[in-house]
Amino acid sequence: MPKRPLVLVDMLSYTGTKGGMETYTRELYRALGRMDTGLDFVALASKEGARLDLSWFPGEVIESRISGENRFVWAFGELVASSWTARRRRADLVHSPATLGPAWTSMPTVITIHDMLYWSHPELMTTPLYTRPVMWMEKRGAANAAHVITDSQVSADEIVKYLGFPRERLHVVLLAAEHPATDPVVAPRTENLVVASGQRRPHKNWDRLIRALALVEEDVRPRLVITGARGEDPLAPVVAETGMGDWVELRGWVDDAELADLRSRARAMAFPTLAEGFGLPILEAMAEGLPVIASDLPVLREVGGDAALWFDPLDLHSIAEALRTVATRPEVLPGMAAAGIEQARQFSWERVAHETLEVFRTALATSR
Repeated sequence: MPKRPLVLVDMLSYTGTKGGMETYTRELYRALGRMDTGLDFVALASKEGARLDLSWFPGEVIESRISGENRFVWAFGELVASSWTARRRRADLVHSPATLGPAWTSMPTVITIHDMLYWSHPELMTTPLYTRPVMWMEKRGAANAAHVITDSQVSADEIVKYLGFPRERLHVVLLAAEHPATDPVVAPRTENLVVASGQRRPHKNWDRLIRALALVEEDVRPRLVITGARGEDPLAPVVAETGMGDWVELRGWVDDAELADLRSRARAMAFPTLAEGFGLPILEAMAEGLPVIASDLPVLREVGGDAALWFDPLDLHSIAEALRTVATRPEVLPGMAAAGIEQARQFSWERVAHETLEVFRTALATSR
């Protein structure tokens, strides 16, 4: 019986703390595990990731000594350790699902590049000490890649623009959201609450959301809960400066159960980002029947269609008007929820898995 091709999955970035990229990796490989792919999979995990429940991964998990929480150690591992492990395990293909990939491999590599924010919005990223090395590593990994997968047409255009990657080897695979086991119920939402969640990186634009909330009249102003910070929250000074302490709650990192409880009670989810590669939180909220108010960006329109209430993320008055609508016009919320549910149904992880598998097969076929 011929040997099945072996795919090494580079999971050095997977630590349980990185949000959307980890959702992508987990749900993609969970879906691939339900399919007859004709492939075998082995994962190279960070030391933190190997301690998590990885039962969703459809193959062996190798624990490395590399920390996925240390950016520079992780980046070095992406460049070198994954290719070394792939050679040692005689892998036929490497998949790097978290934007960075090996600098050199003797077998084809597929990289999923989720966004080009370090290139398109460097002023919104971290310090140059980290930004410039990341840009070099992204360019080097792409130069070595046989194929690149990305989450949206907007990101695909930017990959061609900034990395010069050939469009014929670039594949847009739109992401998906996990759908509830039962159909979500479009129920009245009586609590005047807006929820938001995400890391505290500058491009997430949380400070403008808080400042816009201060413009909403006090008698109708919704309460805002923002989750997602780790350690001291950099938004605390903004809350103090605007006098929003009675209306804004900064909860930090919460588990899935706590987040689900918040979202079940909220009137809407706010997503004021300035730049994204896809906008998975929008789709996740829509799948749950939670109305969405979000930044009017081409990449988010690609995901949300006409099912969200859009605002200008640079205009405090535009954001405030969206918050005001949620607070004062409860009659529009059921329609928004129903439209969101229908929009989310157009996306599935099974489709993501099938389209990704085709890229893997193409890379394997052209390497022979």
